[in-house]
Amino acid sequence: MYIDTHAHLYIDRFDEDRDEVIARALEAGVEKMLLPNIDLATVPAMLHLAKAYPGHCYPMLGLHPTDVKADYREVLAEMKKLLDEEPYIAVGEIGIDLYWDKTYKYQQEQAFFEQIEWAKERALPIAVHIREAMDYTLDLLAEVQGDDLRGVLHCFTGDYRQAVRALDMGFYLGIGGVLTYKKSGLREVCARLPLESLLLETDAPFLPPVPYRGKRNESAYIPIIAKALAEAMQRDVADIEEQTTRNARALFGLA
Repeated sequence: MYIDTHAHLYIDRFDEDRDEVIARALEAGVEKMLLPNIDLATVPAMLHLAKAYPGHCYPMLGLHPTDVKADYREVLAEMKKLLDEEPYIAVGEIGIDLYWDKTYKYQQEQAFFEQIEWAKERALPIAVHIREAMDYTLDLLAEVQGDDLRGVLHCFTGDYRQAVRALDMGFYLGIGGVLTYKKSGLREVCARLPLESLLLETDAPFLPPVPYRGKRNESAYIPIIAKALAEAMQRDVADIEEQTTRNARALFGLA
């Protein structure tokens, strides 16, 4: 079986056919789909989906960096109250995004640190979003790294040096559809990495793999990513399936 470690299946892009999307995933062998949160508004829909598919869909809780604004302290205070009301499997997705706007860079940093503390206090992993800020985010993680912090760099698109730096801090790397893009350079990076440190993800509905680029992504495409990873690493796809599933179970405490 496969585990999609990062999929936003609860957002409105799936409102018309959500049950069919999940059915296709299960048929493709993707037995578990992990749901990273975005903001306070997305929590109800995410929890509804997780409760509708117990054993298949699992929620995380966190404030996405692009939603960190001037009022982030108030938002985090409300979110922290929710954290102990449901069995979340991770704090996420959290991190640093400097692609769209650098206005709230300091606030993103402070929100990131606060949510890392939540994870440490509850012995939960973190799902880290990084865009246009790889070395900066790795520097921040280095400040708080310890045996009590673990997680995954979601949708990893960094170079080999950055990958090694993340692995040395004990993080997993989430590998998604970008791996199938010819100019990404990710195949060459993955070819040099240990399979024991990699996870599969879609980031659905975003970043679909070839041949679905430009269309809506969904969890059923995980085997396509697995095949591309097998080719990059010159491994049998069965090895990719088995080891990445084992990795996801270990990180997120899944049965």
